[in-house]
Amino acid sequence: MRAEDAVSARDAANGKDSRATLATVAASAGVSVATVSKVLNGRSDVAPATRALVQDLLEEHDYVGRRADPGRLVTVELMFHDPLNAYSLEVFEGILTTADELDAAVAVSLRPRGEGRSAAARSSAWVRGLVAAGRSAVITVTSELPGSDLSALSRARIPVVVIDPFNLPRTKVISVGSTNFTGGLSAAGHLLELGHRQIGILALGRTGPGGVPQDSDSYPARQRLGGWREVLLGAGVEPVVALAPYEPREAAIAAARRLLKSAPLTAVLCFSDVFAHAVVLAAEELGRSVPDDLSVVGYDDAPFATTVRPTLTTVRQDISAKGHLAAGMLADLLAGRSAESQLLPATLVVRGSTAPLRA
Repeated sequence: MRAEDAVSARDAANGKDSRATLATVAASAGVSVATVSKVLNGRSDVAPATRALVQDLLEEHDYVGRRADPGRLVTVELMFHDPLNAYSLEVFEGILTTADELDAAVAVSLRPRGEGRSAAARSSAWVRGLVAAGRSAVITVTSELPGSDLSALSRARIPVVVIDPFNLPRTKVISVGSTNFTGGLSAAGHLLELGHRQIGILALGRTGPGGVPQDSDSYPARQRLGGWREVLLGAGVEPVVALAPYEPREAAIAAARRLLKSAPLTAVLCFSDVFAHAVVLAAEELGRSVPDDLSVVGYDDAPFATTVRPTLTTVRQDISAKGHLAAGMLADLLAGRSAESQLLPATLVVRGSTAPLRA
């Protein structure tokens, strides 16, 4: 028996795995891979007892990580369409934990604007920069992906995976999303079951020429709005719709204020938890109590949804899992294997911001 085989046999006999991964340790501790990663990286947002347990199991499994071959290091470009927020940070965490398992590095960037240049010129310059920086693959998050980007990436043989694509390119692109339409159905149905009929919607949108609101170009936003409207209109309820941009937060509060002043609403469906919290703040300004006077439903189940008061009823999507899946898909593509787009389930989580309609 070779020396290394003897060591492996000894470790196996002692309950140790010489090839232990983050997933191995996470399963033993009964926690997520993300939690193990937090302990390894010295993050403070882990309970002391959990931290001690994970550290003990890291030692028990002889986890030391894997050293990448510098000559074969894979670097993934993680590109965000907008400045980082709670949603994008969860995606980032999911990608990082999987990248660790794949011995890959992650470089973060914002989508270059490139005003004054044609789409083809912007795309070519962007991809040339990726090649010069040694990027092996690209993950984009909530980005509008023009055909010129896809063509330039294809010419450079750089695979790409899109998380929550802002649009649906005509060319086939591998993506990770969630069942936004189904999530919208469950949220609207919940309010109807509580007896609400005067319902507003704070949707993602933009302001066009002359300040006229225009529907959002975002595919996930249109899917959520479609789910809400299908349930409400089917029940004979015509919702009052207001639009707000994703950023800045103050714009969402202003839109929420206008929505609540426009009609005697008893409930509001929101594009995101950020929008839902904006409605709660606007209601407080106007002397209305949530959920006694107004029920509010968010979307995403962001980390702050359980810490604000009242806690938010929301539609949960596993944002971190989107990052895990996207990184895994890229690993398949880089290895010459096929990958298919995936949709993760969106489920309603009922908390303190909704209540039955008061007489």
